Amino acid sequence: MTDPIRLISYIAGGAVIGYLYYRLIGCSTGACAITSRPVPSIIYGAMMGAMLGWR
Repeated sequence: MTDPIRLISYIAGGAVIGYLYYRLIGCSTGACAITSRPVPSIIYGAMMGAMLGWR
């Protein structure tokens, strides 16, 4: 079983990293499905954080 505080912190960290990826690198043409808008980037980052934090 995973610790809920640890999992939440991984999800929040992933969401922050997803936003930073959108903001700093992003997609200048708008053709990228994930990185052209902030919400999909944040959701994708949060999902990656959840997968890393799950044990």
